Amino acid sequence: MAKDLTSSRIDRQNILNNDLAVQELNESSNIKGIMFEGKVCLTKNMVAAFFDVETRTIERYVSENADELMKNGYEILRGQRLKNFIKCIHEQDVPDINVGNISNRTPQLAIFDFRAFLNLAMLLTESENARILRQLILDTVIDLVNLKTGGSTKFINQRDKDFIGSYLQEENYRKEFTDALHDYVDMGNAKYAIYTDKIYQSIFKEKSREYRAILRLQKKDKIRDTLYSEVLNLVASYECGLAALIKEQAEQLGRKLNNWETDDVFRAFEQLPLWKPLIHSARTKMASRDLALRDAFHRQLEEYIQPLESDEYHRFLGAEGDEIERLMTENEDVLRRLKERE
Repeated sequence: MAKDLTSSRIDRQNILNNDLAVQELNESSNIKGIMFEGKVCLTKNMVAAFFDVETRTIERYVSENADELMKNGYEILRGQRLKNFIKCIHEQDVPDINVGNISNRTPQLAIFDFRAFLNLAMLLTESENARILRQLILDTVIDLVNLKTGGSTKFINQRDKDFIGSYLQEENYRKEFTDALHDYVDMGNAKYAIYTDKIYQSIFKEKSREYRAILRLQKKDKIRDTLYSEVLNLVASYECGLAALIKEQAEQLGRKLNNWETDDVFRAFEQLPLWKPLIHSARTKMASRDLALRDAFHRQLEEYIQPLESDEYHRFLGAEGDEIERLMTENEDVLRRLKERE
């Protein structure tokens, strides 16, 4: 899905929260600034010069997007921190023509750290240099994800340390659910797909075929192999609870349930208030992660999409994810046998 960073705050924030990508951009772009408090910083004049626009253009964008830019590292220096910054300028021998007319009597000064600089590049439509930098940003993010996932994000969920435990747990509850459908529901074999779809629709508002299309899954790909651990846990809870209720209702009636009665059990079950916060959390994680990590947009869950926090990127793209992927590769035969049990 093509991203227009100038118009989507969520897409911008997803990139800026990805510390791994920001670090790579910092190193690869080689943007020169002033080292201050351990970070590369630029003054308004330096930013205007880089983007080849007037300083008043930068001021207009700052005024229109102050909250976003300040969240991402734009700030006003005053007092002792301003004095320290001016000292850094002198120590690093930065020419006045680069930073602007700054002296010890300057009352305050606006600076952009590297994240805020990238943030402005994503907003600025009047600058060709900003457009070029936006393309570099998108290419870097794509390359980073491809490097970590071997070019396919379908199974990026499996780089989470919690995935295997959730996967195996759900396998057990899946067996309970299919056994309950087999023993206590008087329908043909279509019942397994029908009630699996009902679970998916209740949790993330999509049937299996819709989910497959969004993630561009192949026929051989299993949906549960692509679900995040939190979603798998919720699916397992549904399967466990429904299996018990279907069995209980059938035993009370002394016969198998027909499709209408099974539907009634399902509706009553999914309307229990306890599911509301769990479903909201699962939808938010699934929709937000898939947009940021898989470039997959769940239209039915659009209202739940939020920018990912930096710890989420480290969870799926960082060193811990590398180690999980290594262990899974080393134990590929064991995992294959587990999948063949389905």
